[in-house]
Amino acid sequence: MMAKAEAHKWEFKARFRRHAFGWKSQPAIQRVKQAVAEIKKVGRTDPVLAADGAVAFIERISPALKHVDGSSGAIGTAVSNALAELVPIIAGAPADARTRDAWLERLWDAHEADQIPYIERLGDHWGELCASKDLASRWADRLVGITRMALSPDPNLRGHFHGTSACLSALFTAGRYPEIVELVAADRIIWPYKRWAVKALAAMGKKAEAIQYAESCRSPWASDGDIDALCEEILLLSGLVDEAYRRYGVRAHRGGTYLATFRAVAKKYPHKKPGEILADLVKSTPGDEGKWFAAAKEAGLYDEALALASRTPCDPKTLTRAARDLADDQPAFAMRAGLLALHWLVQGYGYEITGADVWAAYSSTLKAAEKNGTARDAREQIKSMVAERPGGFVAQILGRELGL
Repeated sequence: MMAKAEAHKWEFKARFRRHAFGWKSQPAIQRVKQAVAEIKKVGRTDPVLAADGAVAFIERISPALKHVDGSSGAIGTAVSNALAELVPIIAGAPADARTRDAWLERLWDAHEADQIPYIERLGDHWGELCASKDLASRWADRLVGITRMALSPDPNLRGHFHGTSACLSALFTAGRYPEIVELVAADRIIWPYKRWAVKALAAMGKKAEAIQYAESCRSPWASDGDIDALCEEILLLSGLVDEAYRRYGVRAHRGGTYLATFRAVAKKYPHKKPGEILADLVKSTPGDEGKWFAAAKEAGLYDEALALASRTPCDPKTLTRAARDLADDQPAFAMRAGLLALHWLVQGYGYEITGADVWAAYSSTLKAAEKNGTARDAREQIKSMVAERPGGFVAQILGRELGL
């Protein structure tokens, strides 16, 4: 296998040389994605070669990206996503013991040299990368001594060890659960290490104790979202779906947008009615009712969507898109969405609003109203709405059109 790996020409190797990238993150992000795609393509026919390529790529990440501007978090996210795709490739490859040992040693050296750090989270997957309980146990034996010192309550012993997560992960894969609980027992130990004790307790069948332990770890320095997700997972694996939803379902799936959050919860709990999920999500964010408009619309809850957008500000551009896209299929809804878009525009809401946005809201509303057979009434409503603020931005754009 080694001869074959050495003979294969990986395109990413020429691109990921030491200090290969400047400060701009987008070119680097694109190259990361290309490298992952290249490795996955090889994996369709030769999983062992693909795994070796994944190891080689991970070795090159930090040296190549050293000078890239990571302040936005974009390059860090790209690398994190790459690791999430590459770890299963390495873990699942049918490699012999000698090859896997060599991979782990190379990854360990790269992890130890990672200064930014870009591949720090690789340690969380160490047990998975070992691919067997025996190998994981050997790595645990190798790391547990220094890990014990790093986590010691004695200030003369404790300190940072880059392999702490790798040790805990290896112990978990090896099934050495009591050792994990004992290692992280001290109060001062941070949540990323404590979470392994939660997983260990659950694996020992102590699920209620695991959830109680996780809840006791809440603090300003612990991730509430991670605690929620881990507790939810334990309850779901126990078959306690309704309890999982009631206690953690809404909180554990906060996405980048309100719509993404709704989709995540609905996907996780397909037996729940969309209206019930939406109502629970709305209750969880008082004062932001209008921001759930897109989620309600996607679920086909048109009356609820309009009611939400009427209660608190909703992005006028989102409302305009709804008016435009649903003018043919749902003209009454589309017209009312357009009217709400103009309402919030008149009130001064919206981000970087231009005259084109105002005209888009106006024309989309009238088009939907024509389909609904209520064009005259809609125009009068718009005129009355705009007239309330005669010197406003919307009046400046539409005043002549409306005869104001």
